[in-house]
Amino acid sequence: MIQSKGRLLDLSKPVVMGILNATPDSFFNKGKDSDMDGLLRNAEKMLEEGATILDVGGASTRPGAEIIGSDEEMKRVLPVIEALSIHFPNVWLSVDTYNAATAKAAVEAGASIINDVSAGSIDHEMIATVAQLKVPYIAMHMRGTPPTMQQDPQYSDVVYEVHNYLRKVVDDCTEKGITDIIIDPGFGFGKTKEHNFALLGNLHTFRDIGRPILAGISRKGMIWKTLCTSPEEALNGTTALHMVALQQGANILRVHDVKEAMEVVKLWSELGG
Repeated sequence: MIQSKGRLLDLSKPVVMGILNATPDSFFNKGKDSDMDGLLRNAEKMLEEGATILDVGGASTRPGAEIIGSDEEMKRVLPVIEALSIHFPNVWLSVDTYNAATAKAAVEAGASIINDVSAGSIDHEMIATVAQLKVPYIAMHMRGTPPTMQQDPQYSDVVYEVHNYLRKVVDDCTEKGITDIIIDPGFGFGKTKEHNFALLGNLHTFRDIGRPILAGISRKGMIWKTLCTSPEEALNGTTALHMVALQQGANILRVHDVKEAMEVVKLWSELGG
């Protein structure tokens, strides 16, 4: 259970987070439907299909993407968050940002969760800012930064190192006053395909950190490169690995395709999950 702005979100059963990219260069939709009307249409569709959380991002974090400043990022995400808050007042909105200033402005505009791919390593004001905002924080592991993260990432033991990193992040966030923390091993962020599959196959070991786990594997390279296809053709593979993620203990699936992810959750539940 996590709480934000007087509301509670039960994560004892898996929930689906729909991805809304207000960016011109995301790795999958490449800016398609990133205008306000398109985003509102996509949001409505995702909610009708069963999404619990909508994650709004204004800065691409695909491999090689440049770090952008909070001013440009806020121009992209704040109008979207404000519009979503008006059109869908009961939805849980997350802002996908590594900038503390954007996080603060987004919460003031209606967001209830901060999703930070850097776990505070890019903007060192982030942890203190989230603590002041008193909202849940998604802390993700990333080796390097988006421009550099896929330049020959190496680990002695990727599962141990990512686990140890996230445990330390949780301890630091807790010490600084953040109550609700969700952990994300960061599939595709400074990892090879082999690293990603090792993390997915051992995702259950992260449960001993005692925090909800987010799995963000939707249409990523670990799927389409293995299948020799493309992000556009990776839905079937994504669905297959979503079942694995749930069996390994994931609490949140962050996805491009809500309907298919919800079907996985339903089937997993029938298996006794």
